Amino acid sequence: MREPGDDKPKEECGVFGIYAPELEVARLTYYALYALQHRGQESAGIAVSDGRKIDGHKGMGLVSEVFTVHQLLKLTGKIAIGHVRYSTTGSSLLSNAQPLVVHYQQGMMALAHNGNLTNALELREELGKDGVVFQTTIDSEVIVKMIARYRRTNLEDALVKTMLDLQGAYALVITAEDKLIGVRDPYGLRPLCIGQVGGRYCIASESCALDTIGAEFVRDVKPGEIITIDEEGLHARQGLPAQKFAGCAFEYIYFARPDSTIDQINVTESRRQMGIELARECPIDADIVIPVPDSGMSAALGYSEESGIPFAQGLLKNRYVGRTFIQPTQEMREVAVRLKLNANAGVLKGKRVIMIDDSIVRGTTSSRLVDLVRKAGATEVHLLISSPPVTYPCYYGIDTAEREKLIAAQLDNEGIREFIGADSLHYLTPEGLIRALGGRSVCLACFSGDYPASVPSERSGKLNLEIY
Repeated sequence: MREPGDDKPKEECGVFGIYAPELEVARLTYYALYALQHRGQESAGIAVSDGRKIDGHKGMGLVSEVFTVHQLLKLTGKIAIGHVRYSTTGSSLLSNAQPLVVHYQQGMMALAHNGNLTNALELREELGKDGVVFQTTIDSEVIVKMIARYRRTNLEDALVKTMLDLQGAYALVITAEDKLIGVRDPYGLRPLCIGQVGGRYCIASESCALDTIGAEFVRDVKPGEIITIDEEGLHARQGLPAQKFAGCAFEYIYFARPDSTIDQINVTESRRQMGIELARECPIDADIVIPVPDSGMSAALGYSEESGIPFAQGLLKNRYVGRTFIQPTQEMREVAVRLKLNANAGVLKGKRVIMIDDSIVRGTTSSRLVDLVRKAGATEVHLLISSPPVTYPCYYGIDTAEREKLIAAQLDNEGIREFIGADSLHYLTPEGLIRALGGRSVCLACFSGDYPASVPSERSGKLNLEIY
């Protein structure tokens, strides 16, 4: 169930891996997962290899809820991989938590996956006809079974064959007994980068995880690339030819931590540039610019900088509201929003307000926030969004809801404005977004419906939306 007032798309997972025989790999992975907690709050797990066997621990909840000091001390070895996960409704099960640890003919393997396969159903049915048994309902297990089926010699060769069969998005960290491997899909749909700490290498979804453990950023994993880290160091191999780069635009708009740099683009700076472009495209006569905390902050600062309209913190976030709070009745929805965000009447009263947010998915939260700002005394409320309208679902590892639940797919701009009750509503154009990202090619499928990689049929899509 969604938190009250939570009307944002959800990132599915964060992954981390490290090869460092001289270091406490489980503890470092624990810290890295803390840094990646924003990418998934439903389950967490760590698997560690000592060179002979792989042990792991995983559970439901936040990293701090899943692991104790005693559990971390029991996870000893030279290689560790970790995972934090957000799942869609119906799949929040311990059996689906990662990393997946398996025994197969060639030994042991553990895998953690960020993304979503768009052909998971077809691959699952194909494997099932060969008698393969599944223990989970996640598409990540399909990848494990494919690797096991193909492995006859080394793991990297099996991965190349597996990649030929996979469609969709995947950033993987894998450990066998004696090596760590990172894999990124040929479009670069999900992020993955390499760091170095204590003379050894690690792999993470975002650079903020590297910073947290004191690792130096080396580079991003290239689309289609297989990275192997072992006793001899780092080895790179092009598993599949890279396609036109299509990294997820929403990493910059909303998902990634502001202090991360993804594919050479700093997240905070990209959001500031979105605000600057928004001010150029949508000039409005107003008294103050306020952000919707927290992801609207940098865009609001950029808008203020470009427009010359003063920046103010008109909405304050309560950082002590638990993630599991559920409103007891329909009538309590407004109270639930105020528990998380409160309007500062001393800043807003008598002012014409520009409110900057990063996106609108269903529109319910936006209408409540506009109402909060009005009740605090604002004379006008203009809602500006630092991304284009979300009109199509994502099939690559983001929960953006079915298309019929996306407000921009059902109403035009005026209809959305009336629904949320703002005096005006403006979105950043796709062209403005690309300018803010320095002209970089990114995936804009949720805005345009132009999917860079194949998407599932209606039948398989319904299954995949439930098996992250």
